[in-house]
Amino acid sequence: MNVLIIQPGFPVEIPYFVRGLSQAGARVLGVGDTPQRSLPRVAKQGLSAYLQVGNLWNAGKLIDALRRWDLPLKLHRVECLWEAAMELTAEVRVAFGLPGLDPDQTQLFRDKDAMRNALDRAGIRNPRHARAASDGEILAAAAKVGFPLIVKPVAGAGSANTYKLGDERELRSLLPRLRGVAEVVVEEFISGTEYTFDTVCAGGEILFHNVELYRPDMLSARSREDVSPQTISLRDLSASHFQRARAMSEQVIAALGYRTGYTHMEWFHTPDDEVVFGEIAARPPGGCSGELANRTCDFDVYRAWGNALVRGHLRQQVERRYNVAMVFKRAQGHGRIQRIEGLRAIERRLGPSLLRHELLPIGARRRNWKQTLISDGYVMLRHPQLDKTLALADEVADTLQLYAG
Repeated sequence: MNVLIIQPGFPVEIPYFVRGLSQAGARVLGVGDTPQRSLPRVAKQGLSAYLQVGNLWNAGKLIDALRRWDLPLKLHRVECLWEAAMELTAEVRVAFGLPGLDPDQTQLFRDKDAMRNALDRAGIRNPRHARAASDGEILAAAAKVGFPLIVKPVAGAGSANTYKLGDERELRSLLPRLRGVAEVVVEEFISGTEYTFDTVCAGGEILFHNVELYRPDMLSARSREDVSPQTISLRDLSASHFQRARAMSEQVIAALGYRTGYTHMEWFHTPDDEVVFGEIAARPPGGCSGELANRTCDFDVYRAWGNALVRGHLRQQVERRYNVAMVFKRAQGHGRIQRIEGLRAIERRLGPSLLRHELLPIGARRRNWKQTLISDGYVMLRHPQLDKTLALADEVADTLQLYAG
């Protein structure tokens, strides 16, 4: 099988998917706007050929460049694992008559209002919602949905530029900031514990799934600089709400016409024991979640994805062995990292539960915490017992501190 990957070196986890696809037996081709010499080593090892183009984002020019590429082979699939290039990838599929999401199906994953309408028709529990473009439409949508509510871009990713509003006064004060956004979705605020349900699929069937717990919920993590967000990949998925989440994921995948690849769904478990859909993307989760899944099951999710594409099955036995926590750290202050406190104590305390840590070095400039969940670094740990995992994660969040100035 010959598979084209669009932008095989970015984001950071994509080279591992390139390698996994190659290990599954595919001939992997890459196209992007960066020089081949600049690609990460892992990506270069997995690629059989690479085409650099001057303008990746012009679909017509990209398609012409691919047709002129002197390769004596036929493409069987084109894949993209990056949210921003999904529409582009769909146009390439249509041009070459390849399987996968077409532009209309892609919009169901990118356009949150269209997504919710499709799932409403399928009878899946969604937050109440309405699309809006002007101040008047936003206020009318809020009256329909009711407070508290969420306002987010129609085609956003994660919780970026998402606002929780408690009443009309707060909404009116936000309106000037929304005037540069073409369209928004106004939707019911769901109170509950937030999880992911991430899948590797083939032919519409879930072959592998993983569930992560967000501590706190993603909106809070994206709104408050003073927290150390945690993502916990869970070992035991036997509880009723996880089983219902799987059933909901199967319904969502069927309703949106998804067949083969990776999906990333977010959902809520409410205090009333209700399972409520959040949103879904036709791509892997970010935030090093591929490694979290690997460390939970001691397997290779990147190769599993490759096998799903090439063979329609995993060729790996999956056993859930650990809860794995990723604790993201944000430095206090502004400018460059001046000192790190508590790291040695954490290393001694966690012992074999510590998998690794990656923190910005002294002298490095702080990252913009609103633009990256990874922030100024992270600590990864694991333990077979969930309560112990959460306690250790909280200890890292409380003890480890970075200071900038």
